[in-house]
Amino acid sequence: MLKFTPILLALLYAFALYHFSAWRTRKELDDKSTELADPQLKAVTDRLASALDLPRIRVHIYEIDPVNGLAAPDGRIFITRGFYRKYQTGEVTAEEIASVIAHELGHVALGHTRRRMIDFSGQNALRTALAMLLSRFLPGIGVLIANALTSLLAARLSRGDEYEADAYAAALLTKVGIGTAPQISLFEKLDALTKARSGAAPAWLMSHPKTNERIAAIQTLSDRWQA
Repeated sequence: MLKFTPILLALLYAFALYHFSAWRTRKELDDKSTELADPQLKAVTDRLASALDLPRIRVHIYEIDPVNGLAAPDGRIFITRGFYRKYQTGEVTAEEIASVIAHELGHVALGHTRRRMIDFSGQNALRTALAMLLSRFLPGIGVLIANALTSLLAARLSRGDEYEADAYAAALLTKVGIGTAPQISLFEKLDALTKARSGAAPAWLMSHPKTNERIAAIQTLSDRWQA
């Protein structure tokens, strides 16, 4: 029985962490967000909603500065205040914002948001169990090895989700007549903003695929649909 103790402890840890993380994420978003009320963006999101047979798509502004979009585990879609400012100043277009919203809708529709929360807890449980096990045989470096292995696993899962959400967004944007050009142009802009920070990181260690690879995948889909 004692030899299974680390595994049981890890599972209990994962269960508690999942519920705590879900509660903390929900509270953070509730406290720091308001529903977006922008007529031009609403006109674009209404086109997305119509294609999905939805009455409307509620988009919320998350009051933080980094440029980003996200989908909550409960299915809500958010763009950050920093991203919205870029739209207000004309640095990004309504169609480019719509491409982000479509991408996040893809995460929701494909079950990524809930699975990521479960994966996060599971990866932490795996990290804990591996660290306990490896530390018995490799004192001092067992924890480092456990962290490295679970980080690689998390990055690989996340990159797969991003490609799937990109494809979903490309199909949705094409269906409503916007096309994939805003997706591609936004990626090119974001890459310029983030290149100094992440450009040197190996693609297999990044939680998101490299931008040029995402653009190439979208272009391949677009070319196939037009053939």
